Amino acid sequence: MTNEVLTHTHGAAGHLSLNRPGALHALTLEMCHAMSAALTEWAQDDAVGAIIVDHAEGRGFCAGGDIAFLRNSALNDGGVSGRKFFHDEYQLNHQLFTYAKPVVAFMDGITMGGGVGISQPAKFRVATEHTRFAMPETGIGLFPDVGGGWYLSRLGGRIGQFLALTGARLDGAECLWAGLATHYLPSEKLAEAKARISADPSRISGILSELSVTPPKARLEDNVDKIAKFFAPDSFEDILARLEADDSEWAQKERDALGTKSPQTCKVALRQLAASAQLTDFADNMRMEYRIASRVLVRPDFAEGVRAVIVEKTGDPAWNPPMPEGVTEELLDAIFAPLPDNEEWAPLS
Repeated sequence: MTNEVLTHTHGAAGHLSLNRPGALHALTLEMCHAMSAALTEWAQDDAVGAIIVDHAEGRGFCAGGDIAFLRNSALNDGGVSGRKFFHDEYQLNHQLFTYAKPVVAFMDGITMGGGVGISQPAKFRVATEHTRFAMPETGIGLFPDVGGGWYLSRLGGRIGQFLALTGARLDGAECLWAGLATHYLPSEKLAEAKARISADPSRISGILSELSVTPPKARLEDNVDKIAKFFAPDSFEDILARLEADDSEWAQKERDALGTKSPQTCKVALRQLAASAQLTDFADNMRMEYRIASRVLVRPDFAEGVRAVIVEKTGDPAWNPPMPEGVTEELLDAIFAPLPDNEEWAPLS
């Protein structure tokens, strides 16, 4: 197995520890495969009572997927290797979501994109003072995938739509307040929490409650009324118009922020969240997200967004289409359309 994921058992816990510190533990295909294989093995092992997901050294938790690899695929192999990555990553997301044993994710650090995909399925999600949670895909022309449609659409108060469109970063206190985390622990208590869970997985809930502290006030709480009002529409143009028509500093700041995002991604995200909210099976959500991923991967905005934000860091993506009205219903229909039967996503068998 790759040493970019450390897989071992401690006491009665299976332990998945991301170990790619130079890339903020961003997921590679090999890492997804290593995690899936360990989870499959532990599912059959009666000595394993729970799963711990965390990161090894350095700043964690997981900054997302291997974006440079995905861009390379879009530019050089027609998206073939990129689609393979998404397909298998989504299988891992679904495997965690449906896992029969309790999973505890320690989101002690940057938790973005792919990191959201491996922490949100966990029954127990621990935030700390280091947590920085975001789905920043509108800034790079991708979309909030890895189950993002499912999680964000269920937050209520249009907070999910706000996070999907703006890529806003939440701290640990905000994650707990919004329901993205189940517990808030000081980082110096994490080692004790893991040791006690490994010793007695039947007491996870009690252990985490005992070690929890009261977080600072969630800043997000002050803006809930504004978010619910301005981000209520499922039409991107209507959201922009509402922000445009308001002269408050907050509305102008959010309007300016949205002006830098990929119009295609923003429209995809709004349709995705509206559709996800109607689904009752997480596998159906992942099938939809794979259809989207397989197409936006090779559309112009993704390679361009990654160039501007991550590769050259110029911060000047030239989106195509450049304006929201250029992202037509026909284009969205094509992005969301079913794939040929032999190309559709399916869970691990």
